[in-house]
Amino acid sequence: MKGATKGTMSDGDKNPAATPTPVVDVHGDGRWMSLHQRFIADSKDKEPEVVFIGDSLLQLLHQFEIWRELFSPLHALNFGMAGDATQHVLWRLQDGGLQHIRPKIVVVWVGTNNHGHTAEQVAAGLEAIVRLINQQQPQARIVILGLLPRGKNPNPLREKNQRVNELLEAKVPLLPNATFLNADPGFVHSDGTISHHDMYDYLHLSRHGYARFCPALHRLLLCLLGECNAKAS
Repeated sequence: MKGATKGTMSDGDKNPAATPTPVVDVHGDGRWMSLHQRFIADSKDKEPEVVFIGDSLLQLLHQFEIWRELFSPLHALNFGMAGDATQHVLWRLQDGGLQHIRPKIVVVWVGTNNHGHTAEQVAAGLEAIVRLINQQQPQARIVILGLLPRGKNPNPLREKNQRVNELLEAKVPLLPNATFLNADPGFVHSDGTISHHDMYDYLHLSRHGYARFCPALHRLLLCLLGECNAKAS
């Protein structure tokens, strides 16, 4: 990317987190590619106002009642796929993931699965996602969700996710049509632990965890949709 800072926002060809890459079919059943193609096919007859794309934290959200309560009324589609990292979302977008639709908002939640990548590489991968969505969907506002803490106790991955959020908080507001939202309601307790009541496996959210997390996102989407509708009228 032009004007990138070495070591932070590196060029895509030097950063695996910003290089579009399909998931390797290690199980041999083609599920990831099949799901990607199903999302594209299912969107052909839809007119969503909001599209969510990312990893299992979005995929699981779709299974809970709070999705039907808060997000279905916004004419939302959920393109969450378990295990996705930034480079996988980039590939899906490049392969026509949004080609049949023109949403007003695209919500991106991905990055916690970027194992082996630095916080700077993950942040650059998310920047690449924003720039690609800007190219493909210039009318859309983009919401980048902050990464959640993970693990019952303090650990290096939790620290990395926090560093990614710090980088995104500084960078995303400078990108076209982009908003950063850290909707963590305070999942880490004062003693540094995370409760299984919020994250049943200390990574994925429980019903209670989503109930705490989702209202802030819902409020932001309503605000952005109000702005979008005001512009259209």
